[in-house]
Amino acid sequence: MLSIPLALTYDDVLIVPKRSSLTSRSEANTTTRLTKKLNLNIPIVTSNMDTVTESDMAIALARLGGIGILHRFMTIEENAEEVKRVKRAQNFIVNDPYTIDPEKSVAEAKAYAASIGITGLMVSNGDRKLRGILSRRDFLFSNGDNKKVSEIMTPREKLIVGHAHTTFNEAKQIFSEHKIEKLPLVDSEDRIVGIITSDDIKHIIDYPLSNCDDDGQLIVGASVGVQGDFVERAEELVKAGVDVIVIDIAHGHSDAMFKAIAKLREAIGDTQLIAGNIATASAALELCEAGVDGLKVGVGPGTICITRLVTGCGMPQLTAVMETSRIAKRYGVPIIADGGIQRSGDIVKAIGAGADTVMMGGMFAGTEESPGVVMTKGDRKFKICRGSASFTVANQRRLIKQSAKEVKEIIPEGVESIVPFKGPVTDIVNQLIGGLKSGMSYTNSHTIAELQKNVEFVRMTNAGLKESGSHDVQAIT
Repeated sequence: MLSIPLALTYDDVLIVPKRSSLTSRSEANTTTRLTKKLNLNIPIVTSNMDTVTESDMAIALARLGGIGILHRFMTIEENAEEVKRVKRAQNFIVNDPYTIDPEKSVAEAKAYAASIGITGLMVSNGDRKLRGILSRRDFLFSNGDNKKVSEIMTPREKLIVGHAHTTFNEAKQIFSEHKIEKLPLVDSEDRIVGIITSDDIKHIIDYPLSNCDDDGQLIVGASVGVQGDFVERAEELVKAGVDVIVIDIAHGHSDAMFKAIAKLREAIGDTQLIAGNIATASAALELCEAGVDGLKVGVGPGTICITRLVTGCGMPQLTAVMETSRIAKRYGVPIIADGGIQRSGDIVKAIGAGADTVMMGGMFAGTEESPGVVMTKGDRKFKICRGSASFTVANQRRLIKQSAKEVKEIIPEGVESIVPFKGPVTDIVNQLIGGLKSGMSYTNSHTIAELQKNVEFVRMTNAGLKESGSHDVQAIT
């Protein structure tokens, strides 16, 4: 028994304050690495749970400087469409805008616009030459759905247009002068080469921390498993424009994971790959040797995870992060600390232990952007939160795959619960990043890299944990 090592989690430690040269927490720079080639402006990643991350959440997080990882509990086609929704949500220039034939009916145009989730369409009859635009106003004031598109569109001769190399400042000036909503871009023969919208200009101004790819589109990740059609799913996700693939299984240190890495590398080339979940130094070593671009660390610390109770296996999260990051740093592989984050101070501790980013699920479940409907119970509002290994998700996976496995054979390692409705995700992220920056100021850390070097932990007792929160008073909120 004396040889059993001690392992710690976030509530077991505190960070020692140090003399700081930061005069304000606003001086702290939270830019960090997600993978070997992908950077984030804030170290926040949303979990690939079906009650946490779909396109709405991924769009919101990318605009705030983080990234969302889309869950995989949907068809391949639906998964690819979710990626496309994120990619089309914001880009300075849309290079392949949707078009409609001028001979189509207004009813057909409305149905098409609704199906792809946009409010206006370029009009062209197949030769890509610009005939006009259907805007929100054109739809609103059209007198009858049986009319042709050509009868209600704003025709080409009345349009203000730009060219393929129109700059951001030029576009801003045009929108300001002409009070338009959309700026079509055409070549010398009047063929459509792109479009800039006023909404995209506004988004770029409103969200200066947005994480975008080289084309100015928001970045997004998506998860795959290691069985069945995972290679086909990954291929379609890459075609749709996904920036990183997360190979996500409960026990990432397994033969199945290494076989999946090899197959995916062959299929999707140098697309960034994150593997997980793991919790030990030996797992980190083998996965780094296998050539992954990021590691997801955490076995059992999640809000709705019961893996440790069901299997008896796991590792307290602080120790798991410290052990895996010690190895990963030799290979230049970033660590995602997945699970166990209950408050902003835990983010500071996770990064201080060696993580580059943190992944959260329960924290963001219940927000406006999380999937699912808002339920009312009494005078309070709730949303559902469930783990990827919960009974409901496991059974859903069984049905999608048309598996011969019976319901009684499902052994859930997660629970399904309701969480309070929390409003917009922006409010939560702002609080978390504010706390992180304060923690950086307490440790004299101007950057995430400095925080990883400067943190010194001390262990504390249960009495110290009690002392850390409010006590001997009745809190109002």
